[in-house]
Amino acid sequence: MAISYRGKTEIAGIQRASQAVMEILELLRAAVRPGVTTGALDALAAHELTVRGAISNFKGYSPRPGVPPFPGVICASVNEEIVHGIPGKRALREGDIITLDFGAIVDGWHGDSALTVPVGTVAPEVARLLAVTREALRRGIAQARAGNRVFDISRAIQTYVEGEGYGVVREYTGHGIGRALHEEPTVPNYVDPRIANPLLRPGMVICVEPMVTAGGAATRELRDHWTVVTADGRPAAHFEQTVAITSDAPELLTTL
Repeated sequence: MAISYRGKTEIAGIQRASQAVMEILELLRAAVRPGVTTGALDALAAHELTVRGAISNFKGYSPRPGVPPFPGVICASVNEEIVHGIPGKRALREGDIITLDFGAIVDGWHGDSALTVPVGTVAPEVARLLAVTREALRRGIAQARAGNRVFDISRAIQTYVEGEGYGVVREYTGHGIGRALHEEPTVPNYVDPRIANPLLRPGMVICVEPMVTAGGAATRELRDHWTVVTADGRPAAHFEQTVAITSDAPELLTTL
C-alpha cells in the first residue's frame, strides 16, 4: 500500500473522527476507578459512539485469517497487558493501570488514540513508567516534521526510553491512518534498518504510539489470539496520538 498524502479537507475529516475519539476517551478516563469492569467501560464507549453517529473501527476487526474478530469497541489492557486486551468481567483494583486504546469512524474517516490511566493511587515506580511513556510520545511527535524521516521519530522514542532504563516493544508499531485504520507508513518505536524509513512530507497523517515496558521488551500473545502481555510479567504503558505532518509544526488531531 502506498503512502497517502491528504489535503486540508481530508485532514479535517480525520480530525472529526479524532475529536470523537478524544471526547469518548476523556469520558472513559473519568470512569476509571476501583471496582469498575473493563466490560462496563466498553459499554460506555459503545453508547457514546452511537450518540455521536460514529462506528467502531475495532469491533469485528481481524488482522489475518484464523484470528477471531475483536469483540469490543475498546482495547482494555491491564497492568502487564501491553495492547489488545479484550474487555469483559475483569474488575479494576486500586493500584492497577489500564491502557484504553480506542478508535472511531466518522464519515468514512478513522481516528485512533490511546492512553494509560492509573486506577486510584499507583506505586511510584508505576507512576514513573507512565511519565516516561508520555514523555516518549512528546519527543516522538516533536520529530514529526516535514523533511525528517520516520526513523527520527523512532530514534527519539527509543533513545529516551532505553536511556531511562525501560524496554521498547518491537512487535507492535505506529502507523498511517485515514480511510483505513492501518495505512502506510509503519512508524516503529525503535530503529530497524529492515523497515522502510520514508521521508515525512506535508499531508501525511500518522499515529505515534510508544509502548513501553518496565522490564524487558519481549512479549507473548495469550491464547485468545489478541491480548499481548510482557513476557516477564512487568507492567507496560501505551500512549498514542494522531498527527498530521504540515509544512510547519506537527498538528495534533487527537486533542480536545
